[in-house]
Amino acid sequence: MQPPLPLTPPRPIPAVLAVVLRAGQVLLVQRANPPDAGLWGFPGGKVDFGESLLAAAERELWEETGVRAVADRAFAAVDAYDHGADGRLRQHFVLVAVLCHWQAGEPEAADDALDARWVALNAMEQTVVLSRDVAEVARQAAGLV
Repeated sequence: MQPPLPLTPPRPIPAVLAVVLRAGQVLLVQRANPPDAGLWGFPGGKVDFGESLLAAAERELWEETGVRAVADRAFAAVDAYDHGADGRLRQHFVLVAVLCHWQAGEPEAADDALDARWVALNAMEQTVVLSRDVAEVARQAAGLV
């Protein structure tokens, strides 16, 4: 009898963050799902097999908010961890921030967003409860435009 085949170890999941700035504001969504359910961050989600980062950012932005933008470039990456109630790591996401230029539409929460709105860059922390790294990534994007 042969020993059982080893299980494939879990791997990080690639995902994008669509970072959209307009007139001193940043587009944020309130997350409906873990990790960070209930907190505010950028629209985004998993990259589909064969999909470019820029295309994924435009698609996820549209699906979550109804806003159209042109993805410009990836400029930062952060880790997001989803832990169970017992503290065990369930999922590890590598989130790639993509700078997007607003084209049309006003945000309306859809897909896995509870709410969506423009938030003043200089008052993010006082306006909503942010996920980790959101303020820093938003300020990095502002320095690029």
